[in-house]
Amino acid sequence: MLFDLSMFTLLHVVISLLGIVAGLVMAGGFMAGVKLDGWFTVFLVTTALTSATGFGFSNASVTPAQVVGGLSLVVLAVAAAARYWKELSGIWRSVFVVASVAALYLNVFVLVVQLFAKTPALKELAPTQSEPPFAITQILVLALFAWIGRAAVSGLRRAPDARSTRRSPGVPA
Repeated sequence: MLFDLSMFTLLHVVISLLGIVAGLVMAGGFMAGVKLDGWFTVFLVTTALTSATGFGFSNASVTPAQVVGGLSLVVLAVAAAARYWKELSGIWRSVFVVASVAALYLNVFVLVVQLFAKTPALKELAPTQSEPPFAITQILVLALFAWIGRAAVSGLRRAPDARSTRRSPGVPA
C-alpha cells in the first residue's frame, strides 16, 4: 500500500504540534519585544505544512477543518509578505504580528476540536461539539489569543528596534 492513512495522520499531528510549539515561542518573543526569525520560519513552514496536509484526508465534500486550513494559508501568506516583502515597515510590523498570532490561533482552534473529538473524556462532555464545555473552551482559547495578540503587538512596538533579530539556540536564523 502506497498510502498509509495512520502514518499520514501521525505525520500531520506531529507537524501540527511542532507548529504550535514554534508559534508559542515566536509569540512569547513578540511579547518580550523580540522578533525571533528562526522560530518564525519554523512556525511558518510547519503551520503551512499542517494546513496543506489537512487537504490530504479524503472527504466527499469540503470540511470545516479544510476551510480553517485554507484560511490559515491565507493568513500565513499575509504574515510572510509583511515579514519578507514589506520588511516590517510601518503598519506591516503590526500586520505581521497579528497575522502570525491569528495563524497560531487557528492551529490551536483545530487542536481543541480534535481533542474534543478524539479524547474519550472530552467527547463525553461534548459529543456533538455544540455543548457548553466545548463552547466555553473555544471562547477561553479565543480570549487567550486575543490577549496574546495584543501583548505581542505592544511588545514588538516597545522594542528599541522592532526589526531586531535574535537567534534562538538550536533554531536556524
